[in-house]
Amino acid sequence: MVTLDRIRREMQRLYEEDKARVFVEVSAGSLEEALAGAAVELGVSVRNIDYEVLQKGTKGFFALSKKDWKIRAYQAVKKTAAGTAAAEEENAAAGPAEEKIPDTDGAAFVFLGTDGVYLKVTPPSGNGSVVSVKDAKAALRARGITNADEEKVRDAVEAQASSYVRVAPYDYNPANNPLMSVDITDQEMKAWLFVLPPGPGGADLSASMIIAFLQNNRVVEGIDEARINAFVDTPVYKEPYLVAEGTAPKDGDNAYIQYNFEVDRDKISLKETSGGKVDFKELNRIQNVVEGQPLAKKIEAQRGRGGKTVTGKYLEAKNGKDIPVPLGKNTRLADDGLTVLAALNGQVLMLNNKINVEPVLNIEGDVSLKTGNIMFLGTVFINGSVEDGFTVKATGNIEVHGSVGKSVLDAEGDIVVGQGIMGKGGGVVHAGKSIWARFIENTKVDAGEFVIVSDGIINSQVSANRKILCQGKRAAIIGGTLSAAEEIHAKTLGSLGGGSETVLNVGFDPRSKERLDELSADKASAEKELAEVQLNYNTLATQKKQKAEFPEEKEQNLKKFGERKYTLQNEIEEINMEITRIQDYLSSLKMRGKVSASVKVFAGVKIVIRDVVEEIRTDCKATTFFLENGLVRYGKYQGPDEDMKRTPSGYISN
Repeated sequence: MVTLDRIRREMQRLYEEDKARVFVEVSAGSLEEALAGAAVELGVSVRNIDYEVLQKGTKGFFALSKKDWKIRAYQAVKKTAAGTAAAEEENAAAGPAEEKIPDTDGAAFVFLGTDGVYLKVTPPSGNGSVVSVKDAKAALRARGITNADEEKVRDAVEAQASSYVRVAPYDYNPANNPLMSVDITDQEMKAWLFVLPPGPGGADLSASMIIAFLQNNRVVEGIDEARINAFVDTPVYKEPYLVAEGTAPKDGDNAYIQYNFEVDRDKISLKETSGGKVDFKELNRIQNVVEGQPLAKKIEAQRGRGGKTVTGKYLEAKNGKDIPVPLGKNTRLADDGLTVLAALNGQVLMLNNKINVEPVLNIEGDVSLKTGNIMFLGTVFINGSVEDGFTVKATGNIEVHGSVGKSVLDAEGDIVVGQGIMGKGGGVVHAGKSIWARFIENTKVDAGEFVIVSDGIINSQVSANRKILCQGKRAAIIGGTLSAAEEIHAKTLGSLGGGSETVLNVGFDPRSKERLDELSADKASAEKELAEVQLNYNTLATQKKQKAEFPEEKEQNLKKFGERKYTLQNEIEEINMEITRIQDYLSSLKMRGKVSASVKVFAGVKIVIRDVVEEIRTDCKATTFFLENGLVRYGKYQGPDEDMKRTPSGYISN
């Protein structure tokens, strides 16, 4: 649709185009002569000229006096305004188009040499027009050549070889050759050729003549042969023509460091959940690295590249500035001497403009929305508390000076909590080694070695691969299920009235026992599914035997049930093998297991040593329970051993 705005834009474009067009005014005895003269001045062929008649010429037979033809000529524009506007709109709508070969017309060039007249015909590109014999003759006439060999002209047009072919003799007059001068400007970085046109009988300038002239006039560098060849085809007279440019010096780039981590520690990268919500607990501020990981690389300074003026003078360039590799604590250089590697696991950060790897992460306050969840390849020290709903994971130790709420703590080493762990029924604490706390309440706790508390454990599920030890003024175990391979020790076990069931398991590896329970549940589920699959498989197999034609859909179902049956049978076989292996391992354990209370054991407490269960029916004082001859025996209280004095560092305190 043609709108007023589109017409206005198109008129503005045409106006700008007309302003930019170069035109010449030419007078001659005939229109053809005027066009030929305009073609020479514009440097294009006659057929590529648009013109306006300013004065119509007369020959003088019926007129009082003869008048020359006078025209205003300019290079023709191939596309119409409407076509150009439409193309612009189409391109805007279609977006970026593939690069196309430009439409360029072929051209005919005439060169007047010392030994004859030469014609060069270039082929078109794209949808450009081909040069005709008529065009070639017009180009020759425009240079005043009327004695060309027509057959040679025709051969040159047909060949379109883009090289000059001699088509006519030339009455050469060396006195009328073009006059050249050269102007060196811009601190000898540019050279301009100024040429006066040849007179009658004068020869055109060849590329070799121009280059020799430039070299004889101090222009020895940066000569642009392409522009000189273009000048030979379409000479530019009476105005400066750029023929050479010097090479500017280029200073070398300075050395710099290419970092493989975020240098700005204040940047926060929030993580989006699968549901599209932003998890503000995952701030991703800690950048963990592993030993040997590339942290940064120095890009070396580059040498400067010198330049030259058109007269051959050398221009000095500066080399790039070097910088040191920012090696900091716990980093090292790779063999290439440029790459910074982490020397150990930890957090990478910039301190005093140097790359450091810190094996310990210090959290000054609480783990909260301000810090987000913590995941660190090393040890984490938290000077505050861990608020509800947050997670702290570390490959080293975790030390919390305050308390731990309904949170998740997971460390490959030890976990030390200065105050208590109050899981509120949802907290989880796991340590590859040992766990220390003042008290544990309503939390699931798992330790690879010891669980040591001073005040007590209340309504929690606690597991330790060695011992659970409570030794303090209020060292009580009340409610919950506790499992330890070697020993459970406290001042009091259970509570008056037995409000919460207290179950204490010793004498076996609790993790292996837990895995055994999981396997038993998996086996029961797999066997139940296998029975259903087997029933469906047998039903379909019987139908297939009874029917001459079995539907394709049922055939596919029979195949699926068969494959699933095979998979379940293999799963059950693997589960049975693992169950047998764990049972053999538990049977081979030599640990006896014992439960001790230095003050009192309340009625209702359930003691399980290996696979023997004993429920305490009456209160007991200062008792140690152990297994003997397949029975749980009540013995004299045995005091705590040296493990009671174990500290988080792993050494025995004085």
